[in-house]
Amino acid sequence: MSESEIKLDLVVIKKDLTAGIRECSQRGLYHSAKWLSEINFSIAHIKLPLETSSVVTELESESYLLAKSYFDLKEYDRCAFFTETCVEPKPRFLHLYSQYLSIEKKKLDNMTDTNCPPDPTKNNALRMLCTSLKEDQFVNKLDGYCLYLYGIILKKLDLNSLAMDIFVDAINEEPLHWGAWQELALLVPDKSTLLSLRLPNHWMKHFFLAHVYLEQLNNEEALDIYYDLHSQGFDKSTYIMAQMAIAYHNRRELDKAILMFKELLHLDPYRLDNLDTYSNLLYVKEMKTELANLAHTAVNIDKYRVETCCVIGNYYSLRSEHSKAVLYFQRALKLNPQYLSAWTLMGHEFMEMKNTNAAIQSYRQAIEVNRRDYRAWYGLGQTYEILKMPFYCIYYYKQAQQLRPNDSRMILALGETYEKLDKHENALKCYYKACNVGDVEGMALVKLAKLYDKLNEVDNAAAAYTEFCFKEEDQRAGGYDGENEFYNAFQYLANYHLKRGQLEDAYAYAYKCIEHDETKEQGKSLLKAIATKRAEQEGFNAKSSDQSKANVTDITNDGNGSAMEMVFSPLNN
Repeated sequence: MSESEIKLDLVVIKKDLTAGIRECSQRGLYHSAKWLSEINFSIAHIKLPLETSSVVTELESESYLLAKSYFDLKEYDRCAFFTETCVEPKPRFLHLYSQYLSIEKKKLDNMTDTNCPPDPTKNNALRMLCTSLKEDQFVNKLDGYCLYLYGIILKKLDLNSLAMDIFVDAINEEPLHWGAWQELALLVPDKSTLLSLRLPNHWMKHFFLAHVYLEQLNNEEALDIYYDLHSQGFDKSTYIMAQMAIAYHNRRELDKAILMFKELLHLDPYRLDNLDTYSNLLYVKEMKTELANLAHTAVNIDKYRVETCCVIGNYYSLRSEHSKAVLYFQRALKLNPQYLSAWTLMGHEFMEMKNTNAAIQSYRQAIEVNRRDYRAWYGLGQTYEILKMPFYCIYYYKQAQQLRPNDSRMILALGETYEKLDKHENALKCYYKACNVGDVEGMALVKLAKLYDKLNEVDNAAAAYTEFCFKEEDQRAGGYDGENEFYNAFQYLANYHLKRGQLEDAYAYAYKCIEHDETKEQGKSLLKAIATKRAEQEGFNAKSSDQSKANVTDITNDGNGSAMEMVFSPLNN
């Protein structure tokens, strides 16, 4: 999407935001109100005319005011009771929403095992509420906010296709409700479905498209929109900065993502949103001090936020204290069982602890929350690989690879599994593709070479090893980790060239082998073999030379003229 395609009127947006904040706040939709308020703050320089900026408060009924006070204190059953007969949009929504939240609260209170939440499709209270909303929707009694709630319940009951249609209706009715856009984003399976949706022609659509592209890992398209929004007046939006940092994280531009998060925390030092992603970056870069400082900061802000628990979990994981890490991820899930990062990260920790059953449960719960979490699919593949169940591995690795088609790690894992199943042609294709998309771990050429060697295609194996050695020289100079494979490749190439009598090449590779402890002895043996081969060749050449001299002597002494005459006799003829 080019910049010219996005044309925004910030005055209109400011008016919309003011109204949206009020409407969401009055319905207890605090997360949407917070998101709208942050966007509104980023365009604080836009001033509205006095008559439009003044908020006109409507006179609410006594029952609404009483119910709202109960709702704010999380007394959901009391709120539902005192709004039971209300028909006005706001108290009606409060009545339905408090019923839903009461059901969810009781479900959480009754949970005994955080790793295995109860099946929502078997919840009779939820089904009854769904039926009530369906009846109201049939007679067009649901406004945009109630439609959103209906969609939430349908999604809980695994009626995702119907839920998607309801969310589309909800955002067409109330395009300023960000929560409805977010829920819809989780249900859109691919870009073609996204482009076919009946979306309102509203400025919120741009934020939604960028959000979905980021969810679907179309990072370049997401960044294009965010750059456009940034240039159209939202340059101070911390939300957009965080989304861009996540896009850089997805593209594995880790240093750029870390710098953006640092800038974000400078602008908003008490922000906890997305800090779990920031902690993942610090974890991958093994920045222990920075991660410890981040954990300390998060605890000082709010120790009972899910993001804080995940940051602390990552900190303990980096210290290899996996049991403590699991404890904090479990705390995060008690606070919010739908928190995707905690399920996935907890699965990783169980893998480290060799608890494959718990890891499988954690990864499956992550997929239940979001089927586009490639880390969970990949984790399941790794778990079944440990359990030596390659046919399961193929399925899960394929899912991960489809979500991350240009991630060499997913492709390599798939190739290794094909190789274990003796599907060599498929494995070779995977290794070639991993080389072409940019091999993150630098192992695709090694695996390709080893498979060629296994198939007795030694020329192809040698070609792959040669390219591997050429590519890895620079990485080794900068602190390369895979030295064993690097020198094993030299050893293979030394043997390969020795067998073909290419002694100069063999000598160069064998000499490299003695630089490394693991291959030093083999390197010395190869150098001896090369020296022996050279001596044999020199001996053969010397013998050939002596024989030639003997022939010349015979010619000179046979009485038929000089050797020179005999050598050039054809010229004389």
